[in-house]
Amino acid sequence: MIHMNLKKLRKKHRFTQEEVAEKIGVSRQAVAKWENGETVPDIQHCTALADLYGVVLDDLVHYSDKHSEIGLRPKGKHIFGMVRVGNEDRS
Repeated sequence: MIHMNLKKLRKKHRFTQEEVAEKIGVSRQAVAKWENGETVPDIQHCTALADLYGVVLDDLVHYSDKHSEIGLRPKGKHIFGMVRVGNEDRS
């Protein structure tokens, strides 16, 4: 799960693997392995990645599209509900 989130967040922020690696102090190959699911970043790197992408650590590690329609939450932002707009049936 974390490997999909890492790749999705990197692309959302328009970073290359090289840029992410430089920002958190690892090699580009380490970032590639994390995103391919070959290895998992340690807790210090997970914290650095969550800070870099502005998300909470729990979402970085556990978020899944299958369980939420909202998407990854930005750090410090809370969503209390959802409203659907349009196509209201007025019978």
